[in-house]
Amino acid sequence: MRLTPLIHAVVSAKTESELRSQLLNKAGYCTGSQAWGLDLLDYQQKIMASDLQGLPVSFCDRYQAIGRDQDITSQQMLRQHVPVKLCSLSTQKHPSNGMDDLFRTYHIEHGVVAPILGSGQLLGGIYFLRHQGYPPFKTRDLLRISTLCQHLAVQFTTLRFNHQASANHAVLTDRELEIVDLVAQGFTNREISHYLHISVDGVKQRLKRLYRKVGVANQAALVAKVK
Repeated sequence: MRLTPLIHAVVSAKTESELRSQLLNKAGYCTGSQAWGLDLLDYQQKIMASDLQGLPVSFCDRYQAIGRDQDITSQQMLRQHVPVKLCSLSTQKHPSNGMDDLFRTYHIEHGVVAPILGSGQLLGGIYFLRHQGYPPFKTRDLLRISTLCQHLAVQFTTLRFNHQASANHAVLTDRELEIVDLVAQGFTNREISHYLHISVDGVKQRLKRLYRKVGVANQAALVAKVK
């Protein structure tokens, strides 16, 4: 399967839920993987959502029981923020651990974990797994996965920004929204005071409250976030 239809589905998604669904339905087929998944992080870098295709729930339960910190490939990706290949288990050099034994139990031989980076932070990671008897991931596979991650980063960042902006918009009063609209039109504080029949100091105080409520430091950021 070509990557283009998947990228089109990714950039067309209207919500994070839809984006995750499109990704899980199609991503593995683009890389010849028998199993694949996605982990999304919140703003505190904690896992907020984890999806998996191609492996039973028992795999997830055992993975969690062993502990993510025992997954050497994922830990390397988290530290370096670059795609990392799982060494073929039949040729690996490091001592076997519980995670390796788990992969063998479920016939996993090859894997790739890649970061989704946006706005200067790690948004999550996507991983692809191949069973025993299938070829290892090659450079072209990593390039395709990296391209996919770039589009995912842009779309996840856009959807989260829009969601936050909608939330901010929802909690503002009609008068606050009116002030934001006037600021967006280029009105000065004095012009806003005349328009709303309040003092200039009153405008300044309202703007300060708006900054705190929306989480910005100036008028340009206020307009960008609310509008």
